[in-house]
Amino acid sequence: MDRTILTGAMLIDGSGAAPVAGRAVVIEQGRIAAVVAERDAPSGTVRRLDGLTLLPGLINCHVHLCFGGEPDPAAALLKDPHATTVIKAVLRARQTVEAGVTTVRDLGGRDYAELSVRDAVRAGLVPGPRILCAGRGICITGGHGWHLIGREADGPDEVRKGVREQIKAGADVIKIFATGGVMTPGVDPNSAQLTLDEVRAAIEEARKAGRRTAAHAGGAEGIANALEGGITTIEHGIFLNEALCRRMARDGVALVPTLIAPQAILTGGVAAGIPEFAVRKSEAVCDRHVESFVMAMRLGVPIAAGTDAGTPLNGHGSMVPELELMVKAGLAPLAAIHAATAAAAHALGLEHETGRVAPGLAADLLAVAGNPAERIGALDEVRLVMAQGRLVVNHT
Repeated sequence: MDRTILTGAMLIDGSGAAPVAGRAVVIEQGRIAAVVAERDAPSGTVRRLDGLTLLPGLINCHVHLCFGGEPDPAAALLKDPHATTVIKAVLRARQTVEAGVTTVRDLGGRDYAELSVRDAVRAGLVPGPRILCAGRGICITGGHGWHLIGREADGPDEVRKGVREQIKAGADVIKIFATGGVMTPGVDPNSAQLTLDEVRAAIEEARKAGRRTAAHAGGAEGIANALEGGITTIEHGIFLNEALCRRMARDGVALVPTLIAPQAILTGGVAAGIPEFAVRKSEAVCDRHVESFVMAMRLGVPIAAGTDAGTPLNGHGSMVPELELMVKAGLAPLAAIHAATAAAAHALGLEHETGRVAPGLAADLLAVAGNPAERIGALDEVRLVMAQGRLVVNHT
């Protein structure tokens, strides 16, 4: 039997527990067969990771593989032929997995190009993370995302049809735009867009097909509509309040905060070529965004990490910029790792497949220099990556 034994590393298992030493991780047929004391490890090919920290492959719950993090990603994307979009998305997928991110959820691309990348990775044609795709997000006519990644729909029946179209196209998850946002001109991030009846229709159709749901939701009214409809995750959550946080905590609805997205826009500004409307809106929401994240932490809302990768100056690959902002806001480094591993897996419905170093799960593994439980930036010091048992990076 083909068996690999990883030994010598400090182990962070993703559960939130403190790091432990002296463990061996046994890998067979692409899965974790056992986690045992090093002295009890079975025979096999031993790969020593002395001086490193071993943890689950990271999970990014919010990416856009078709966007490249240019100052104006929409303009850049529209210049490219469809085939070029696919090729660039393949390269970004590879960049992502080589950074130790072994699962992503893509929440909007271009004409389903990201689904082709997902399928190519699944078939072993190209290296990349496990990819869950939403296809086109359901938005109101002229609402957030309409001009690029949205499927406009007005009224519950049209919303149902829009969701069914995404399922027909092969979407793994359904995204709705419950509010306005930063990157669409002429819409307010704090304004509700889809009505409660429309939200309910979308989520009901998704459930019938066994799909989870994600809501782009900045403003309180739109967040409330999404929660009332039975949403799985809230993306961004800029204008949360205590009542909404308590409901999310009670119902187990995860917040995917994406703190880095508006922060990167503010850091670059108009001087970097970012559209003025996006800079202006980011200035208006950035501080409130952090306040909402702090409130969510305090009130026990599940936190699942996501970066919104592909938005202006917010590139693919490393999750460290997002995790550092979460830590700066008060989340302990070990809790930030949990948000990017086991908690993220649970939010995506993948807790029985990935997110922890535990027997029976896929061998999605990352080894880094240093101890990220003490310094979250150590996650960028990648030495080894396994994705579903396949060795992607080996600098040991």
